[in-house]
Amino acid sequence: MIDEATYTCASCGEEIVIPLDLSAGATQDYVEDCPVCCRANEIHIRIDDDGATVWAQAE
Repeated sequence: MIDEATYTCASCGEEIVIPLDLSAGATQDYVEDCPVCCRANEIHIRIDDDGATVWAQAE
């Protein structure tokens, strides 16, 4: 079972580890501030049988 994933901050390029909430569904989108540069990232999560795909875009 997967319980965390990483994304790359769209502003500073830092790799960020985030917990995954599998109970929130297979498609998740939300905004989170980067813990390094404090800029907002739009986080996109897609979960399927092969695992999780996570990416970020600058908000």
